[in-house]
Amino acid sequence: MRKIIIAGNWKMNMLFPEVEEFLFELSDELEGKDLNSVDVIVCPPSPYLEITSDIANDSKFYVGAQNINENNNGAYTGEISAAMLKSMELTYCIIGHSERRKYFSESDEMVNAKLKKLHENCIVPIVCIGETLEQREQGITKKIILSQLDGAFKDIKINNNVVIAYEPIWAIGTGKTATPQQAQEIHAIIRKWLEESYKKDIAENVSILYGGSMKPENVKELLLQSDIDGGLIGGASLDVSKFSKMIEIAVEL
Repeated sequence: MRKIIIAGNWKMNMLFPEVEEFLFELSDELEGKDLNSVDVIVCPPSPYLEITSDIANDSKFYVGAQNINENNNGAYTGEISAAMLKSMELTYCIIGHSERRKYFSESDEMVNAKLKKLHENCIVPIVCIGETLEQREQGITKKIILSQLDGAFKDIKINNNVVIAYEPIWAIGTGKTATPQQAQEIHAIIRKWLEESYKKDIAENVSILYGGSMKPENVKELLLQSDIDGGLIGGASLDVSKFSKMIEIAVEL
C-alpha cells in the first residue's frame, strides 16, 4: 500500500534565522502524530540542507534537495552533485521542476541524466512533469505528459526508488488548482504509463504527487482521489501552521 507523501518545496525562500524556528516548530507538531501512513519531506534551499538534516535526525521528517547537476563533479561553479547529497545522507531530490525547465532551459534529456545520477547514489528522485495552460487549451495535455515520461525515464529501471509529481504549470503559484477530477485524470494516465512501461506491481507502488496550489482547503478532496498519493507543496509549505494542517489531514485519511 502506497504511503501518502506530503513534501514541502521551499523554492528560493526563507532566511537563515527563520529556518531553525520553522523546523523546530514543525518537529513539535509532528511529535505526537502517528506517521505510519504518511511521509513528510522538507526540501529547503541548498544552503540550509545541513541544518535541516541535523534537525530531521531527531524528528519525523525527511530531507530533500531541490536540484542537482547532472555531472559527478568538476568545474561547475554554484552547482551541487548527487554524490554531495549522498555524502550528507539525504533521502530525496526534486528534478525537472517546471521552474527549472522554464528559467534554466532544462530538457527531458537533462532530467533523465539527473535521474540516473540520483539512482547511482541511492537517492529517491521526485520527478516533476506537467503541461502549460496553452498546451491544456490545445487539448494536448496527455501527449505532453507521456512525452515527458518517455524522456525522463529513458533506460531507467525502477522499483520503489522513484516518486513522480504531476504539476500543471498553470496552477503553480497562481492560486488556481486543477479540480480533483482533472488531477485524477492525469494521475491515472501516469499510472497506466507505469504499468505499460514497467509492470503492474511497480505502477501500484510508485507514489504520484499533485503539485499546483495544494493547500489545507483542498488537500483532503485531492488526496481522496484513487491515484493521488500526496502533494508537492510550494507556497503553503512556507507557513508551518498550514503545512502542519495538511499533514494532519493526510494522517486522518
